[in-house]
Amino acid sequence: MILLDRVTKNYSKDSGEPAINKVSLHVAPKEFVILIGKSGAGKSTLLKLLTREIKPDSGKIVVGGIDYDDLADKHIPLLRRKIGVVFQDFKLLPKRTVYENIAFALEISGMSNREIKGAVPKVIDIVGLTGKENKFPNQLSGGEKQRVAIARAIVRQPKILIADEPTGNLDPTNTWGIVRLLEKINRYGTTVLLTTHNTEIVNRLKRRVLTIENGSIVSDQSEGSYK
Repeated sequence: MILLDRVTKNYSKDSGEPAINKVSLHVAPKEFVILIGKSGAGKSTLLKLLTREIKPDSGKIVVGGIDYDDLADKHIPLLRRKIGVVFQDFKLLPKRTVYENIAFALEISGMSNREIKGAVPKVIDIVGLTGKENKFPNQLSGGEKQRVAIARAIVRQPKILIADEPTGNLDPTNTWGIVRLLEKINRYGTTVLLTTHNTEIVNRLKRRVLTIENGSIVSDQSEGSYK
């Protein structure tokens, strides 16, 4: 599902260590993987490489069967339909309702109104927001906002969901609600890549944990934990 072979990315050609340095990685279909590392370790660069926001200086990337060496710019939107992304800060449209925020992801991909009306209620139910369809973001809790963001990310049924610090702005109760939702989505067959600084999440989930330091994967544990 995700394959990196000796991938390197250096923002400065003249000096300094690469942001990503000869990283090799394989994530299988339907796997749930946690990526940890301090700020500046290279997590954000790695995610940008996966979503093709940036290109590597060397190495090979294959995601969902798409070889990035052969990926023309015009085909990047097709790639991104296979990858859902959720961020810490929700990125909701403030003047659109829950329903409209989720539907927007389908509108911009050219789906018909009939298809949208069929898909959106289903994903609203999956994320536990039935009855909140007509609420605006300012009427929602932080946990509910993140559920909308997750619904928007999965409504096109991506093969991979990247959750970049999705609980960073949430209290403990909402944090675990979002983590359980990510596990639920993973059980449906979606590959999940979660980045977090929350040690309790890592220790309680008992999932595969990748640790990145100075642009390199320094640890790959099948059931990780850290203090």
